[in-house]
Amino acid sequence: MSDTVTDTRTDVEEDLDVGDHDRFAHYVRKSDLMKAYVDGESIVALCGKKWVPTRDPERFPVCPTCQEIRAAAFGS
Repeated sequence: MSDTVTDTRTDVEEDLDVGDHDRFAHYVRKSDLMKAYVDGESIVALCGKKWVPTRDPERFPVCPTCQEIRAAAFGS
């Protein structure tokens, strides 16, 4: 099994990339998410959004681009 994509959704706090992805929950690698929470480093979502996660992802809708990429990879 690959560690490429997981069901982990994260939120957007610090905008390191300019775009319409500011208020979505994004899909990221689970290992990257843990590292970001522990070390405070920025991570990159499937859609390419780069940010430091800090908020509750349940408050935001899922990024449509991340959702399409995940669906294409896993067929769901």
